[in-house]
Amino acid sequence: MPRLVTEKLSIAYEKREIVNDLHLQIPDGKITTIVGPNGCGKSTILKTISRILQASRGAVYLDGKSIHKQSTKEIAKKMAVLPQSPEAPSGLTVSELVAYGRYPHQRGFGQLKDHDRSMIDWALEQTNMSEYADRPIEALSGGQRQRVWIAMALAQETDILLLDEPTTYLDLAHQLEVLQVLERLNKEQQRTIVMVIHDLNHAARFADYMVSIRAGKIMKEGAPAEVMCQDVLRDVFHIDANIVMDPRTGKPVCLTYDLLKDQNQQQDERQPALA
Repeated sequence: MPRLVTEKLSIAYEKREIVNDLHLQIPDGKITTIVGPNGCGKSTILKTISRILQASRGAVYLDGKSIHKQSTKEIAKKMAVLPQSPEAPSGLTVSELVAYGRYPHQRGFGQLKDHDRSMIDWALEQTNMSEYADRPIEALSGGQRQRVWIAMALAQETDILLLDEPTTYLDLAHQLEVLQVLERLNKEQQRTIVMVIHDLNHAARFADYMVSIRAGKIMKEGAPAEVMCQDVLRDVFHIDANIVMDPRTGKPVCLTYDLLKDQNQQQDERQPALA
């Protein structure tokens, strides 16, 4: 069985159920991308898997044990989480923020050891932020700040990385740069990576496994070619898409699409948006 699974998972905000009876198995050592329209529940699922949110029913298991029966520090040694649009305490430098990723591995007064400093330097190098190590976070651009947060997650030195929109605020070149860093971590170190991504082409290009969500339910999951197809995108996004194969990557690409207007979509649009 995979290390990270959900079983009959239901999630609610107040009295409104967002996710119902979700069964999800995250493939070990692979990159999994979660896609779906705004408000479908994909970020909510990621937050619940990472224990940021509490499920109303069901469970999330990590290494065969409920995440709520493991200590926060124990989980943080196995799984790093990068939420959407995180905020850093004021006054921190880049290297100080990245050092927070070493917290689960520290004891006593939390003094950094040689290995901690080595992991911080490595994480900064991987995200091309080494030259900014002593710069205040407030002095960075949005894209640079996002790379610092990713460096902090990398410095945590976990086997599993969960990232909610890791390319937010980044231009096209830096989006690819970040995703290629994550891809390299997966290929070279077999880290399990789970990402919520809006860009369908990025989701398909970098995924080994895709999960499509609509209204809190899994519509289709599998290899990118199984999910990134006309019928699935019609059901999930209400679009009529033209899908081709990318000659560089061999992965499916959404070349163009038209919006489908139907009664179900109009009803969805009247619903309040959720993560």
